[in-house]
Amino acid sequence: MKLLTRNDLFSLEKYTEIRAEFRHNIMKHKKNRRVTIGEHVSLYFEDRLTVQYQIQEMLRIERIFESSAIEEELAAYNPLIPNGKNLKATLMIEYTNIEERQEALKKLLGIESRIWIQFADYERVYPIADEDLERQTIDKTSAVHFLRFELTDDMITAAKADQTISIGVDHTAYQYTIPAISVDLQRALVADFQ
Repeated sequence: MKLLTRNDLFSLEKYTEIRAEFRHNIMKHKKNRRVTIGEHVSLYFEDRLTVQYQIQEMLRIERIFESSAIEEELAAYNPLIPNGKNLKATLMIEYTNIEERQEALKKLLGIESRIWIQFADYERVYPIADEDLERQTIDKTSAVHFLRFELTDDMITAAKADQTISIGVDHTAYQYTIPAISVDLQRALVADFQ
């Protein structure tokens, strides 16, 4: 997938005009790029469009319009765009009760490295996590992590041939397997290999 440049972004004025419709379309798009693994873990698979939305929102919220600051946002977010040989995802650990979440984050140290994807009968692929910065301390992990899954050509071919894609977590404090992801999610992921 091609990285984003300043020419791909809307000006603040234009984005304000189209934001409601753009956001509506993004939410529909993102719906097919999310998988919930058990009760408290979700993966949101990123692509060029989801990253553009994140950048546009940051520019809007921070009222960024200077070239150098826009370039900084592009440099920060472009690494989340898959390159055709990998998948990139945001891992979210989600608990509605704050105390329960704080306790869970203590028990889930290292969970970001224990998420896996398996294509057909090939080996499980574990991610390279948090390349941008450290997201855990000695006592707890973060509720948000960024993951990169590097894939072989055979795995990509299997996905394109509609062979089963499984996803799971094998952390000592959280174990869950989805034997086959949804057809919609598989189609979305296959599009990332173009």
